Amino acid sequence: MNTPAHRRATAAGLVALGLVACSFRNVQKEPAGPGFGEIMASIGARHAKLWFAGQAGNWPLTAYEIDELREGLEDVGKYHPTHKTVPGSVPRLTADMMDGPLDAIELAVKAGDKDAFVQRYDALTASCNACHEASKFGFLRVVRPSTNPFTNQDFRAAR
Repeated sequence: MNTPAHRRATAAGLVALGLVACSFRNVQKEPAGPGFGEIMASIGARHAKLWFAGQAGNWPLTAYEIDELREGLEDVGKYHPTHKTVPGSVPRLTADMMDGPLDAIELAVKAGDKDAFVQRYDALTASCNACHEASKFGFLRVVRPSTNPFTNQDFRAAR
């Protein structure tokens, strides 16, 4: 049939099919949520805040920042289970490289041990850098923060 009504129905069907295909393509290639770099930038900020909270002896805030670091690492794996430069699974890599150091610093925080905190913070930082190396982001070197960029936050423990 080559009637005007048939042509309109065929055209409408093709448009609908095209819209479905576009939607499917976007779901498959573009994950919803923040980008890899955005999540990692947030993790970097949490890493710095952890240092300042620990230096102030604010153990509740340090525990909170550790929890936020864990959540950020979970999010990067959730939203980006693979990445163009990361060999293998992003969640597996972050778990293998970061769970142990986070567990260790958490123990220092629970004990309120400032010397152990400093040592384990440095070990956590080294693990961040090793993870960056393993994922071909070795040019991103994390260090202890030397200046507090968070001038709108009081890191001292509440009285």
